[in-house]
Amino acid sequence: MKPEDVGLSSELPFFKPTNMVKGNPRVTYTTIYKCDNFSLCLFFLPATGVIPLHNHPGMTVFSKLLLGTMHIKSYDLVDPINLDGSVPSSQLRLAKLKADRVFEAPCDTSVLYPTTGGNIHAFTAITPCAVLDVIGPPYSKEDGRDCSYYKDHPYTASNGEAALTTEDSDSYGWLEEIEMPENSQMDGIEYLGPQDMISNLV
Repeated sequence: MKPEDVGLSSELPFFKPTNMVKGNPRVTYTTIYKCDNFSLCLFFLPATGVIPLHNHPGMTVFSKLLLGTMHIKSYDLVDPINLDGSVPSSQLRLAKLKADRVFEAPCDTSVLYPTTGGNIHAFTAITPCAVLDVIGPPYSKEDGRDCSYYKDHPYTASNGEAALTTEDSDSYGWLEEIEMPENSQMDGIEYLGPQDMISNLV
């Protein structure tokens, strides 16, 4: 998939480096296609825009940065047993860090599986960005696939866990489930890109 496949170009005003949004930048999204099996969505993040740390319960997600430069941080929960064999705390859950780096388009597609690959992730736009997500199956509260949000904390052994080496501890963190952050609100818009993609899906 390339930007032009969904009608995007780096020449559009939104993606110009000088296009800085004042105040609290909001993320915009559009749904290209959705059925019972998967949804195909585009997310537009202004520079400094954030999609907070969130999960995709029971889902596989193909995520591709089409345009821009973005920092991505992702975790997998260490379930159901912690490193020392204890049961996870209900408030803090041990998670393994999968990614914590900057991505620049064009780049490879990331694949998030239900329990591996960085199913819990956060996006922070360095420049204006466009991200394409294929989510299967799509979010559904009725089917128990609702989005949860998290705050991450540095790993320490003070929570009753066995101490890790310094090298290993940098690869883990504690995740605390939180209420929906204010900066998670998004604006939905109608998809106005090429229609032949939808025809091919249907």
